[in-house]
Amino acid sequence: MPYPAYIAVAFIAFLILANAIRILKEYERGVVFRLGRLIGAKGPGLILLIPIVDKMTRVDLRVLTFDVPPQDVITKDNVSVKVNAVLYFQVLDPNKAIVSVANYFEATSQIAQTTLRSVLGQVELDDLLANREKINAELQHIIDDQTEPWGIKVSVVEVKNVDLPVEMIRAIARQAEAERERRSKVIHADGEFQAAQKLADAAKVIGTAPHAMNLRFLQTLVEVSAEKNSTLIFPVPVDLLQSLKNFLDMKSGTDTGGGGMAP
Repeated sequence: MPYPAYIAVAFIAFLILANAIRILKEYERGVVFRLGRLIGAKGPGLILLIPIVDKMTRVDLRVLTFDVPPQDVITKDNVSVKVNAVLYFQVLDPNKAIVSVANYFEATSQIAQTTLRSVLGQVELDDLLANREKINAELQHIIDDQTEPWGIKVSVVEVKNVDLPVEMIRAIARQAEAERERRSKVIHADGEFQAAQKLADAAKVIGTAPHAMNLRFLQTLVEVSAEKNSTLIFPVPVDLLQSLKNFLDMKSGTDTGGGGMAP
């Protein structure tokens, strides 16, 4: 056999071996079809295929991330918003992922988009903004149920951004301002009510001691007299004058009686 023939045979053998040998990484599996029939998933490591007879499709078993494009959603209370989300999913069964659906990545992304519009269309805007965790859990459950027959596990679905119309943002700002004003008035009213209760309790205490009011009045005069910047005029209660008159009359009677007994 001439030398060029050896070269040709070696080249053909090299091509056959190149097509027969496959090396799969730790996170990869190879779904092998032999004459169109599913053999199963192989790997990781070195695997051998029968040239021409076997065909292999690589499948990545790592967690994949898909950004759901912004979707136009009309909420239950007829508010039009744009919502986008992020989806984390993983192939658990490579055989089902290849055999059950033509393109598992595209199919999962389409399911995520349609489910996002469907679920968010059944909730009100306030729930969408406030109960984000509950909505994420519901989205994950629905999408995972639909992708399970394909060997796909959806682990996390997160609603990222909710873009509101400008007029809705203004309306929410006015609502928040009105709510803060309402709370301020309620707090002020509660303070007035508590102060009135304390005053009523103080009035009851003063009512049980007739001279307590006079003492309070004198205490107020002492506190005001500490400020020497201005002149203040206070009305003197009649009760205080009557008490003072009684005191002076009593003192005068005592002095007169003492003088009559002198020798």
